[in-house]
Amino acid sequence: MRKPNILLITSDQQHWNTIGAFNPELRTPNLDRLTREGTMFSRAYCPNPTCTPSRASIITGMHPSQHGAWTLGTKLLEDRLTVGDELRDAGYQTALIGKAHFQPLRSTEEYPSVEAYPVLQDLEHWKSFEGPFYGFDHVELARNHTNEAHVGQHYALWMEEKGCVNWRDYFLPPTGTMDPSQTYKWPIPEEFHYNTWIAERTSALLEQYKDTGEPFMLWSSFFDPHPEYLAPEPWDTMYDPDSLTIPSLVPGEHDRNPPHFGMTQEDNPDFSHLMESGYGIHGYRSHHEYEYGANARLTDYDKKKLVAVYYGMISLMDKYIGHILDKLDELGMADNTIVVFTTDHGHFFGQHGLQAKGGFHYEDLIKLPFIVRYPGQVPAGKRSDAIQSLVDLAPTFLSFSGVPVPHAMTGVDQKEVWLGNKPYARDHAICEFRHEATTIHQKTYVDERYKITVYYNQTYGELFDLAEDPGELHNRWEDPAYADLKSELLLKYIWAELGKESMPMPRIWHA
Repeated sequence: MRKPNILLITSDQQHWNTIGAFNPELRTPNLDRLTREGTMFSRAYCPNPTCTPSRASIITGMHPSQHGAWTLGTKLLEDRLTVGDELRDAGYQTALIGKAHFQPLRSTEEYPSVEAYPVLQDLEHWKSFEGPFYGFDHVELARNHTNEAHVGQHYALWMEEKGCVNWRDYFLPPTGTMDPSQTYKWPIPEEFHYNTWIAERTSALLEQYKDTGEPFMLWSSFFDPHPEYLAPEPWDTMYDPDSLTIPSLVPGEHDRNPPHFGMTQEDNPDFSHLMESGYGIHGYRSHHEYEYGANARLTDYDKKKLVAVYYGMISLMDKYIGHILDKLDELGMADNTIVVFTTDHGHFFGQHGLQAKGGFHYEDLIKLPFIVRYPGQVPAGKRSDAIQSLVDLAPTFLSFSGVPVPHAMTGVDQKEVWLGNKPYARDHAICEFRHEATTIHQKTYVDERYKITVYYNQTYGELFDLAEDPGELHNRWEDPAYADLKSELLLKYIWAELGKESMPMPRIWHA
């Protein structure tokens, strides 16, 4: 029996309810196609609501507290075992096109980073570097979101090869004259957008793999719809802001939440007591004063327009995901290729009065879009509420490939669930968020119905009944009627922590 190919397609910071098949305000015909041809899992979760930890979990099959890249600005050490290492040893070709973000933007002698300045923008280096990189034999990388200053690596080389010699005009330099107030419309031509690059290079690799006939694992890692909110014409005006449902704070909803929730709604909140290292904490700021362009405070127009452009970025990405799916069909490879679409974490665009991301484990931020297609194997047109976690991707890919799952991987093998042979493989998921040693060190346990969040060295927390309160407006942590349930959930959380302890060395004798 042929080993299946694996095509992982990810977005960056995409809210779980931003696929047209389930939200009529969006148009995503190609993701809708995947939902018709595969199974959509409605209860998928990230292990951390920020990029580096979650992405490192995808390739290691471990939670951030286990693989070590526990927050932004940390590095996934090169000695960590990855799914690519295991598949490569089993005869797979492995590649990553797009965003990696396994390493920080700063490099030190002890912790060097090729994703950091100045190497990131040393185009001569990238002309000769294509891997290996964390188990991927072939990589073509970039680091920026829309017009950030970080542009470089293989994406910049590709733009030059395409004749876009003035590509720097479209990106904010570290120091320079570009107007930082540029909002919503990104003047870069679509033909030079990184979505075009990812789809073109992915398609080229698929053609190469067709010729070799060997199985592959290919990760197409898109950058959108991560802010800043910028899209080229006509995608920036695809959606009418006045016709969209714009989430907002429900008055009083933070009254029973931990103190930092309400502080986000103040004009000038002071979170300095939580910043042990002096570095700011993601999301710990005034969400009224969420700066965008020249505005220090979002206007009513901004609150609507940024959602419209966010949706436009998703629709643009969907177009190029379609190009990749069409290439699979054209090459006759679709029937033997497992396609998974998901994202690294969710996004706030007004829900609970919040913007972007941070240490707030609402479903908006930790729940994910998650679709699996494998023609003739994974049921088509099905919607499943079986809980998934990004830490499950690595062991599940190995299981489908007939490769033993290493003991160090603590994710769950979801193969039989994806095939529709079992109703579920896990009864909970755990999400982590941590800033330095003690402050804002939180973990969330979520099961079929309930969610509980605990904070290190704090007596406050969150408890939500997702069945009765899907909008998570009523924190029951201090509610006497929920005291027994809280005790039960805390015990289940402890059991879950014990259950995910890594055992990289199997026991082979009694002493």
